[in-house]
Amino acid sequence: MTDPRTATDEHFRSEDWYGDDLGAARFVGCTFTDVDLSEATTSGAVFERCTFHGGRFNASVHTATAFVGCDFRRTSFFDATLDGCKLVGSSFAECVMRPLTVTGGSWLGVTIRGTNLSRLDLTGVDLREADLSMSDLTLATLARARLDRTALRASNLDRTDLRGASLDGVDLSVALLKRTRLDLAGAVLLAELHGADVDTSA
Repeated sequence: MTDPRTATDEHFRSEDWYGDDLGAARFVGCTFTDVDLSEATTSGAVFERCTFHGGRFNASVHTATAFVGCDFRRTSFFDATLDGCKLVGSSFAECVMRPLTVTGGSWLGVTIRGTNLSRLDLTGVDLREADLSMSDLTLATLARARLDRTALRASNLDRTDLRGASLDGVDLSVALLKRTRLDLAGAVLLAELHGADVDTSA
């Protein structure tokens, strides 16, 4: 399939789109059940309010593509690439999210609970108001990420790199911290969350 596709409110079942170039396709309100998108590519495509149940995005490459308000369940993104993609308001449940190559993009308000996100490099990604509760972020890199008002309840931040990340409204005290890498601002925030009165003028 080499030409962009446009579909609204359609249900695609068990289709084989392996290696297809979907270009700037646009899908609105569509359901994808067990669709194989392995090694598929998109560029400037839009998936709006779509549902993905099962299916595979393995080794697929997406550039400046938007997945807005989408629902992903039991979907595999093994070795996929998301370059400058917009995932605003999307949710992921029981999905394989690693290994995954991410370059920039907006993940504003995404929900990714209880998921293995270890070792992912999410440098500079906009994750404001995301819910990453109970997810494993061991050795993940969130340097310079926008994490304002992100939920990290019971998230594992073992050796997670948070240097330069914006953390306004983030409660780090409810996360599992172990050798978490913080810059001065993050360390001050953590100290204040634990009741310290930090004097940065000293």
